[in-house]
Amino acid sequence: MEAPAPGAGDGRSGSDGPGTRIEDGIERARGGDARALARLVSLVENGNAQLRPVMKALAPLTGRARVVGLTGAPGVGKSTVTGALVRAYRDRGLRVGVLAVDPTSPFSGGALLGDRVRMQDHATDTGVFIRSMASRGHLGGLSAATPQALRVLDAAGFDVVLIETVGVGQAEVEVASLADTTLVLVAPGMGDSIQAAKAGILEVADIYVVNKADRPGVQETVRDLRTMIAMAQRGENDWKPPIVTTTAMTGEGVDELTRRLDAHGAWLDSCGERDRRRRERAREEIAAIALAELRRRLGALPGDDRLGELAGRVAAGQLDPYTAADELIAGIRSAS
Repeated sequence: MEAPAPGAGDGRSGSDGPGTRIEDGIERARGGDARALARLVSLVENGNAQLRPVMKALAPLTGRARVVGLTGAPGVGKSTVTGALVRAYRDRGLRVGVLAVDPTSPFSGGALLGDRVRMQDHATDTGVFIRSMASRGHLGGLSAATPQALRVLDAAGFDVVLIETVGVGQAEVEVASLADTTLVLVAPGMGDSIQAAKAGILEVADIYVVNKADRPGVQETVRDLRTMIAMAQRGENDWKPPIVTTTAMTGEGVDELTRRLDAHGAWLDSCGERDRRRRERAREEIAAIALAELRRRLGALPGDDRLGELAGRVAAGQLDPYTAADELIAGIRSAS
């Protein structure tokens, strides 16, 4: 189902306490209430004061969803492939959530393109939740709020969560840190295989998807990818990324893609790689939250602009940056 617009209410009702409101909102989201789910995602995006108690309440409910990331240069058909995968998983009776990260509007700060417009086929399906999220200048092809939004969808009971990156090109490898399986999409005639090598995407791809396979040059693209895969250093039991050709507009190759996704999921479970990836995901999430809090405290130090003063002394050669950083951290500790 299509998500209501961001910021549509905060889930408060009557004279119930905050804990009751949070529990009620989570329960309704788990029961399939798209509006309640949209409010929770909006809370995450906006950094609402209730974010911490909500995340605390959601924690025991997470860890069940299968997370698939899709990345690739603009124009390769990420949204079309995403829509095709939604359809394939819905045919299996699975609930599917989509987090589609779009460029930020310089005027509203919201998602500029809006995959809810580009995936109208699923707009009335109550087993599908699609949310466009603005990158808001965050590098890596994702929004800074994506990890927490993923937790919300996971806790809400979605079987599969698809994360589609912004399509910024060589920077969007961050999705691999969030996904159990990462799809790297390329298209014939766009030079994507060369760009993939330059971007280091070779290391993050679990499956290559050559989309728009009805175009000329598909075999050359597949050959280039095979050459790059062969050059990679891998152990005997390591996963070797397969190459799947698709024409997502017609559905051609999508069944093969889902079979490859299933095979990778089985491999993840058999060797413990899924648990390792999820621990690493949690590690990165904790570090990001801690750094964000540190930056917030830097800007909230009492008294004069301590950071500005130290910067002036470093620029004048009166102090080295390491000592300045130590003094800044000491000031935060004393303030707390």
